[in-house]
Amino acid sequence: MASAKSSARKKSRAPPKAPRADNRLPQILDAAAALFAARGYQAASIRDIVKVAGMLPGSLYYHFANKDELLAAVYGEGVRRISTAVSAAVAKESDPWAGLEAACVAHLESLVAPSPYAKVVISVQPADVPPVAKALIALRDGYEQQFVALISALPLPLHLRDRKSRTTLRMLLLGALNWAPTWYRPSGASPKRIARDFIHLIKAELAP
Repeated sequence: MASAKSSARKKSRAPPKAPRADNRLPQILDAAAALFAARGYQAASIRDIVKVAGMLPGSLYYHFANKDELLAAVYGEGVRRISTAVSAAVAKESDPWAGLEAACVAHLESLVAPSPYAKVVISVQPADVPPVAKALIALRDGYEQQFVALISALPLPLHLRDRKSRTTLRMLLLGALNWAPTWYRPSGASPKRIARDFIHLIKAELAP
């Protein structure tokens, strides 16, 4: 039987601390995305970001060691949003060409939408941020696997069914789509029309 002194000690022990809960991460990411998009990554400071988010620097450093890591998180969220839109669009199609067209429409609509996350994905190049370059490249390459699969499923002419030809087609198509936001105007053709025209031109030349 435990002594009274031992029992008192047990009762006085504080319960173990629960893991720290902090739901400010979305708030931090939104503030960072907005400033990275408006001012550019290099010009936006941690002080600016926490000010927009309405918090102290310590709250940000609880989540990220530095601004480079924060950029990688913003970039990752941007890629995730675009990927989700593309996946949802492709899921509605069974024909390979229709699936690729749906993916291109969703991709371009995401890029020209008034989203700071999309602007960060477009404007930031991995080489601009060497400390997280590998992470950004991995995010980009992971997303592009959706297009690898879509283009691999296309019924191309026999002489274009090799891996090199399909890789070239993917690079050509994504290059055109990713460049479109630089000349796109809301008063002109819609993103859907632009993306569909890209696919129709390619299909007219490549379909067996």
